Amino acid sequence: MDIDRPANVSFFDFIGGVQLLQGEDTRTALPVILIGICVSGAVGNLLVLLIFIRDFRNGKGSEVKALLASLASTDLVILLLCAPVRAVTYYKQTWTLGSFVCSTTDWFQHSCVVAKTLILAATTRAKHTLAPSSASGPLSSPTWIHGALAFIWVVSMMFPLPQMLFAAVVPRGRDKICVSEMPVCASDFMSVFYKIYPTATFLVPVIFTTAYYTKTLHAAVNHAPNPQHQSKVTLVLLCLSGALGLMLLPEWGTFTWIRLGYNKPPVGLIIFAQVFLYACSSLSPVILMTMYDDVRQGLITIWFIVTCRGSKHLPNNNNKCPKTEGNGAEVGANTVPNAVPNTVPNAVPNAVPNALSVDKEKTIPDVEHFWTGRRNTQVEEEQDPVPWEREEKML
Repeated sequence: MDIDRPANVSFFDFIGGVQLLQGEDTRTALPVILIGICVSGAVGNLLVLLIFIRDFRNGKGSEVKALLASLASTDLVILLLCAPVRAVTYYKQTWTLGSFVCSTTDWFQHSCVVAKTLILAATTRAKHTLAPSSASGPLSSPTWIHGALAFIWVVSMMFPLPQMLFAAVVPRGRDKICVSEMPVCASDFMSVFYKIYPTATFLVPVIFTTAYYTKTLHAAVNHAPNPQHQSKVTLVLLCLSGALGLMLLPEWGTFTWIRLGYNKPPVGLIIFAQVFLYACSSLSPVILMTMYDDVRQGLITIWFIVTCRGSKHLPNNNNKCPKTEGNGAEVGANTVPNAVPNTVPNAVPNAVPNALSVDKEKTIPDVEHFWTGRRNTQVEEEQDPVPWEREEKML
């Protein structure tokens, strides 16, 4: 993968994944790993989004859930749009996706990564309580969340602009490679920029978010009047911030290492950092499903809804979701009204339907006692269920 840097260029690096790799194992293993991460992470983030949408429609939304839904959407975009580009690049070992994708792939990925960090930082101002729905719709949320998300995405798209400006497709023999070429005239300004950029978009937000939730968790456990619910939500956000900081640290470290003009890091470290970036997007829904009570309960509810609806489409009725215990009481209650016309000798025929409609929901006490006594009992083949009839015949 070593390439010679042109004389008039102060920086020269691959974009969209490391190209010109040697070895069939790398060509096969890396796309399989990335595809597995994409599939599992996309399913998890979709489930989290469905659960949050369902909570907002049922009036159980909150400001934290709105921001976490935006975080899950960003992770889903990274896994569906950014990771496949790297998988194709590692498989082809050259650039085959055209100049437009070459110019925008790293810019778009960095925009999503910066947005994730800033969204988690914005959760420090969000409330954990339920947000009342207004007349505008069930999915309404406070105005500041819309403004914060708009500001976050504008900043996230502006900071990585050099990733787009310096990207270009360069021929390499019969193949083409996608690289970032920074001219010498811009090296002084960009050296300062590449020191400010990771600090402002990664180090400061992650350190602030982690410190804030550590302090809040300590205060919630020791001084809050109802520490259980608040401490659980704070612990979830603290774990998300810690996982984001640890798993994105290799990517930001290699990025800064290369851009500041030092010796290039090993290829294995660069690939490891890129895989960890996508694994971070797959780990976030796992943390929410296992630690966040509302998400876990919503996942259980969705599972029961899917299984019950699926069983209704079966041809037989044996797989229906049970609503009551199969103790035979329902059968007895349904058969008693049918026997009323035969047991009343002087009943008027026209009055029978009225009596049935009035007493439809009632259960005769004697019959109810009879079925309660016989509830959940099994009669063996050799045992006679009515032994008194045999005794009468013997007499």
